[in-house]
Amino acid sequence: MTDTPTAAMIVIGDEVLSGRTQDANTQVLATMLGEAGIDLCEGRAIRDERGEIIGAVNALRARYTYVFTSGGIGPTHDDITAEAVADAMQTPISIRDDARAILAARYGDGETLTDARLRMARIPDGAILIDNPVSGAPGFRLGNVFVLAGVPQVFAAMLDHVRRMIATGPVMHDVSIPCPYPEGVLGGPLTDVAAAHPSVSIGSYPRLKPTGGWGVTIVARSRDMQALERAEGAIHAMIDGLGGSSTDGE
Repeated sequence: MTDTPTAAMIVIGDEVLSGRTQDANTQVLATMLGEAGIDLCEGRAIRDERGEIIGAVNALRARYTYVFTSGGIGPTHDDITAEAVADAMQTPISIRDDARAILAARYGDGETLTDARLRMARIPDGAILIDNPVSGAPGFRLGNVFVLAGVPQVFAAMLDHVRRMIATGPVMHDVSIPCPYPEGVLGGPLTDVAAAHPSVSIGSYPRLKPTGGWGVTIVARSRDMQALERAEGAIHAMIDGLGGSSTDGE
């Protein structure tokens, strides 16, 4: 474990793996974590199966500072994430009074508070509730595991509360530099630049230029602003040395 907090994301749902639903939550989480100075190091998409969820939660919570899940905490029979997380952490789970009160305030405390809706009040013992300002049904934090809804609008709203529950690290800075040359031309020179600046992460991403043909966008990232500036200068010098310009083709 480094001084920089780390995280993993588990996207839970057969609908994601079947292609019927597109995962938008990982990108939203990555953006929030980046702003908090936390490295999102791994993401997994798994089925709505208890054993799969238990295995993924236990593997990742031992490896990273935080683990986030999305999906499977609704009112239907296949919403089994809360129970699986409780099993993974060997913690009893039941309908909790504070979670029930939240649902009763939204749906009423009579016949409208159905058994299906009460499934959303199942919370493991010792967990901390996560606010859901959109639909009411709370998520929860148990240890270093955060269990959130799968609906993108709800997931994003829950992150507002999560942001206040996590530690922060040094922020990652980045620069994007357009380059007119394809990766086949840049391979050697860019490798040399990366080796000369080990505290900066440097990647190249192919793009079609407006004028036609392939170029790349070079992205440099570092928590050390001075190191990033030195690497940025070296990248510009590399492009100039190849006879191009970082603004060519733009």
